Amino acid sequence: MKIIKPSVEIIKDKDPVAIYKSIEQAGRTCYKSEDRITEYSHIKFIQNVIKRDHLSVIEHEKITARVICDRGVSHEIVRHRIGSYSQESTRYVNYKEGIEVIQPPIKDQVALAKWEASMIHAENTYRDMIELGETPEIARAVLPTGLKTEIVITYNIREWRHFFKLRCATFSHPQIREIACMLLAEMEEYVPLLFEDFYRIFYPPAFNKENIDEI
Repeated sequence: MKIIKPSVEIIKDKDPVAIYKSIEQAGRTCYKSEDRITEYSHIKFIQNVIKRDHLSVIEHEKITARVICDRGVSHEIVRHRIGSYSQESTRYVNYKEGIEVIQPPIKDQVALAKWEASMIHAENTYRDMIELGETPEIARAVLPTGLKTEIVITYNIREWRHFFKLRCATFSHPQIREIACMLLAEMEEYVPLLFEDFYRIFYPPAFNKENIDEI
């Protein structure tokens, strides 16, 4: 058994300025103001549509991310309806050589030892079932929620903002909040115009119940 840390990666398959200009081109159709497009006009345009909550405009572009987390967190991620997901399958992946797990934020050392023991027990039981002739799709029944999984996520920009609104909140599950905050920081680096209001105001610290309606 191997304990690993969660991680995120933005798949930067498009130039950020191309994303901005695509959004501006689509959005100016609403106002028939295409004649006002200049080399840098996308900056103010995007800032204005976000400020006015005219968020249908930013749905025209999407961003894909690769996330490594535990399966419990992945179950929360796929609750977001407007998205595309490709996830490591426990039906087809054979873990007989050993499992990888994500350690939850357990503070008590006795509780942590018990968690580790249960992960090892699950790994050994899984391996025994495979050696007895069971297929991975049957043996997976004993795999823990803490099992590492890899999931590729694609959302349009508006859905990413909705994801951060919910999952960076202080009242969200600590492990998905960790993933969401890492993703938000990466997004701010990649396409700051689309997320700078989130980053500068709420990260860090992240959202809370008092200011969530302001987003």
